[in-house]
Amino acid sequence: MLLASFALIAAACSSDGASSTIAEPAATEAAPATDAPAATEPAPAATDAPDDTEPAATDAPVDSEPAATDDDPAKVFPTLAPPTGEPIKVGLVNSEGSPGLDFPDIRTNVSAAVDYLNEHGGLGNRPIELVHCAVNGAPDTSQACAQELTGKGVELVLLGLDLFPDYATYTAADVPVIGMLPILPGDYAANALFLTGGNATTMASIAAVAKDHFGAATVGIVSADNAGANASEASLTASLDAAGIAHTTVKGGDNETDAGYQGLMRQAADGDPDVIISLYADAGCIGTIRGRASLGIDTPVITTSICADADVIAEVGDDAIGWVFAGIQTTEDTPEKLILQEVVAPALGIAPEEVDPTALGLGGLGVVMTMSLAVYSNAVVAAGGDLTGKSLYEYLGTTPALQQWPSGSLVECGQSETYSAICAFTFPFAEYLEGGQVLTVPGLEAVSSIAYLP
Repeated sequence: MLLASFALIAAACSSDGASSTIAEPAATEAAPATDAPAATEPAPAATDAPDDTEPAATDAPVDSEPAATDDDPAKVFPTLAPPTGEPIKVGLVNSEGSPGLDFPDIRTNVSAAVDYLNEHGGLGNRPIELVHCAVNGAPDTSQACAQELTGKGVELVLLGLDLFPDYATYTAADVPVIGMLPILPGDYAANALFLTGGNATTMASIAAVAKDHFGAATVGIVSADNAGANASEASLTASLDAAGIAHTTVKGGDNETDAGYQGLMRQAADGDPDVIISLYADAGCIGTIRGRASLGIDTPVITTSICADADVIAEVGDDAIGWVFAGIQTTEDTPEKLILQEVVAPALGIAPEEVDPTALGLGGLGVVMTMSLAVYSNAVVAAGGDLTGKSLYEYLGTTPALQQWPSGSLVECGQSETYSAICAFTFPFAEYLEGGQVLTVPGLEAVSSIAYLP
């Protein structure tokens, strides 16, 4: 069974395969959405989840309490009673309602995690009151949300996706900020903490695999030519330069014909590079995978976990032999996976056993962030501390060798002075094997990005 390492997933900002990472999508002129009501009701069923996660609800029984095997804080949630302490008001800022910046699944999944935690221990035995505010990619909406949430007295702000977080307002109000995914370079050293690394760390880890695993001296890159993909390519080439790897980039459209994708792969393979790196996503994954296979190119390809999506693999099959995916790890049925399925199932309107952890996309990041913070909150209380937004932030920022839930990936803030807001720098890599499996590559279970950060 595959479980995506959501620490790495940085999906395209639109569904057209424009890029494989979130980076500098164009701002829009949609009206600000600053008067969104608090998300205190159970999360609605997701309507935009991938097809393989939206089967109609069945009569299959729902395992409401997956068994916890020990007192491991990452596994113990099913044994925890509903929280009885003073409620903690938490703000959530997320991009919604604008073309290319519409990610309601993040809110839906964070809300689902909050609903679950409010039945299983809350944050350090404090029930969670989630206050949601939507932004649309324009700085004034981010500022309006910061003013609204601080005015409502939240103790902590969570960032889903927000291009222009108003850190100054949060800092002035003394409200800590914990984010899911840094998007623009200004986030990397902001007065905030991010549980995942974003563009810079993703691309640096890819450079590390190209150099240290494949021994690459030259790389060919295929990428769409738009703002998001160009920012991704800039991060990648900076990391390749740091690794001493020569590179050539071939750019195409957001969507290409089969012949177009073949042309891109043929050009990327010109000069016989040691590795090809693809920055395409969604339909571009299918096109580039098929294009390489149809041309008989055997140069190994590195790409992001987006291209290991179940729909992509089902479409391309063994054409994906030779492809390596950043951010995928192999796991068996673990207590954490069962809890993840239990958390997400109500939002999807399906039985827990039908939840595919590899197909949650960016919504999965919201679950990872919320449940990881619950683990840390419970640790604060177990050590005799009072759980507040500030104490949780301090614990995350100063405690060495934490683990991300559910993957167990290392979380340790402050490893890089330049990227002081980032708390995750290591990622797993997996490869496609004949017959349909995507398995973690031995030796690439935890690739560090630090050496090749630009």
